[in-house]
Amino acid sequence: MTLPTGVSSEISSPVLPLTWTAQVESQLLDEERVLAWLETNLDAQLYFSSGLVVVTNKRLLGKTGSDVNWQDWAYRPTLRLARHDHSGVGSLELLDENSLLVRWRYTLGSDTAARRLADHFNHQLDFQLTGEARQLNTETEAMCPRCGAVLDAPLPPGQVECATCRGESATPPSTWTLFRLWRFAKPYKWRLLTGFLLTLGSTAAALVPPYMTMPLMDNVLIPYQNGKPIDVDLVTFYLTGLLGAAVLAWLLGCTRTYMLARVSERIGADLRTATYEHLLKLSHAYFGGKRTGDLMARIGSETDRLNVFLSLHLLDFATDVLMIGMTVIILVSINPLLALVTLAPLPIIAWLIHLVRDRLRTGFEKVDRAWAEVTSVLADTIPGVRVVKAFAQEKREATRFRAANDRNLEVNDRVNKVWSLFTPTVTLLTEIGLLVVWIFGIWQVSKDEITVGVLTAFLTYISRFYLRLDSMSRIVSFTQKAAAGTKRIFEILDHVSSVPEPAQPVHLPAVAGRIELRDVGFRYGTRSVTRNISLIIEPGEMVGLVGHSGSGKSTLVNLICRFYDVTEGAILLDGVDIRALQVAEYRKHIGLVLQEPFLFFGTIAENIAYGKPHASREEIVTAARAAHAHEFILRLPHGYDSLVGERGQALSGGERQRISIARALLIDPRILILDEATSSVDTTTEKEIQKALENLVRGRTTIAIAHRLSTLQHADRLVVLDRGSVVEIGNHDTLMVREGHYYRLYQAQARNVDTEDNLRRHSVDPKPRTIVNE
Repeated sequence: MTLPTGVSSEISSPVLPLTWTAQVESQLLDEERVLAWLETNLDAQLYFSSGLVVVTNKRLLGKTGSDVNWQDWAYRPTLRLARHDHSGVGSLELLDENSLLVRWRYTLGSDTAARRLADHFNHQLDFQLTGEARQLNTETEAMCPRCGAVLDAPLPPGQVECATCRGESATPPSTWTLFRLWRFAKPYKWRLLTGFLLTLGSTAAALVPPYMTMPLMDNVLIPYQNGKPIDVDLVTFYLTGLLGAAVLAWLLGCTRTYMLARVSERIGADLRTATYEHLLKLSHAYFGGKRTGDLMARIGSETDRLNVFLSLHLLDFATDVLMIGMTVIILVSINPLLALVTLAPLPIIAWLIHLVRDRLRTGFEKVDRAWAEVTSVLADTIPGVRVVKAFAQEKREATRFRAANDRNLEVNDRVNKVWSLFTPTVTLLTEIGLLVVWIFGIWQVSKDEITVGVLTAFLTYISRFYLRLDSMSRIVSFTQKAAAGTKRIFEILDHVSSVPEPAQPVHLPAVAGRIELRDVGFRYGTRSVTRNISLIIEPGEMVGLVGHSGSGKSTLVNLICRFYDVTEGAILLDGVDIRALQVAEYRKHIGLVLQEPFLFFGTIAENIAYGKPHASREEIVTAARAAHAHEFILRLPHGYDSLVGERGQALSGGERQRISIARALLIDPRILILDEATSSVDTTTEKEIQKALENLVRGRTTIAIAHRLSTLQHADRLVVLDRGSVVEIGNHDTLMVREGHYYRLYQAQARNVDTEDNLRRHSVDPKPRTIVNE
């Protein structure tokens, strides 16, 4: 049998996992070849279990851990292989007409292999039945499991996201990256030009004293040794020139340093502000793949490093370049032959700088990432220190920090190894160059080709020349560090939000609050979360979203808030697609109360007024009263001016929740979203919060998610979600009569509550229970 068109021998003979090789080979028939395979890792109950599905040129083979024998299915017209995924679980279903023959399950880390297998199956099925094969999709050979992007090469084992997901570029940092800072330096171009002119003037003034040594030696000191009296007026003239040049260089240098330091600080501040503002505009998807410590390191330490580079090292570099250039001109004008000998080591030093730069630029980027990892461990551990202590994991976290710190040390050691060899080598070459000048200069003096004054001036200039050359070579280190930092900052600035602003935004003069979902679907990377959801929520209506964990409730709320954009369909507000509205303008009409309310460090009044910073104290108190928070606030030592502590730790969970309700009430939104607002508090506190919510819900379009279904009985409608799709819609009574999905959820929860109540009455702690998602 010939191979189908487009199938190479490499694709037709993939390398099987070692644990399955012998078993698969024992099942193969004559002239049967393996085309693709998928190693499954879940059973029907979603427990981890090993299995294998194989596509050959003659049939489909399959075996799971619970099967004793292999199963096989020959290609026939009614056979179909369907691939699905939801909430981190993928499945392959083999169908014969409308009947399900077998289902294999796997985690989405194997989704790329599943796509490849399904494509090979369809390719081979078409060829077997018609003799013509569909185009084989080779793009699935290397795809990012998270974002689904086609990659040039497969990801390394254990890596679950590509460089694009991490907001990183695969190319090493280049020195040319520093020129992108001109975007922030441009507003200060005239100050920079003035600073450059001052640098030019101070450098020129610093080169005057060595030039004045020639006449001092040849016209004053050497004639005096030969018996001629010293000309006091001539000496005074030369010494006055030396003093004037030194004072002028000092004055110009001070002015230049102060001016350029101020400019660099402002460039750094603008860079920091722009990066932070851009970061706030990015969608939730970006932050989902980033560590807080890494982002803090980029905005904090990287911009500080750039400030130091711009204010000190770049200024020194410019001075060195000017000094070397001017010195070369002076040396050539004094004696071209001696100047040529002096500059002989320059090509070797330039080659060394180029060689070391290539190694340092990748090394310093690794140093930055290693340090960001150390910072990330701190950012993870310090806010969660209560959990660390509660589970006695101090040693574990200390070990994790030590491991990150050791990696940082290892990367720095590699960079220092290169740098420790480079710096002494440059110093040695400069000393050799100075020795060559001495030898050649003494030879020229002995031949009366130059005077002692010329040689002295030459030695003074060449000492400064090599000193500046050595300094400039050391700046290579700082330049590459700055280039690495600039690259990491621009990785943020270059990232385009997945929730873009409209080019021509629509402005709604008034918002009624009618929300319509039209065939809404959403995929997170390669994982399908919701699909084909259509729903209309009328103004002032309260709709409850219910379903198992992972059914898509929170995702739907995130889509309505436009934290993410839908991948299919559309969401409309009062008949206008929300993607046509400005993001900030749209979200001003939404009040959000979360399960875990976040309070900022500050006073209670500041937290209530977060969405309306200029609210009066009377407005704040009115909102607090409506949220049933006024009474407990007055019991605090400083009332509304009491500090809530880091993340509101000075308050209880119920008190923080009522503060968040007051915060939502103050902005008076037309749309209200309650994401399990009472699931983490006790029954007594829940009643207080429910009273506050009654005031909050009144007259607003409300979408509520609740862990306790009993809290949604008074909703106008309940939308029941399962596996990302709507399965039932109706009020509580209607859905209970149907005895469908909602009825089973409610009964299961009621039985659990009754069991716990009975156990409490008899002073017995309820046993932990595990709820398995369907």
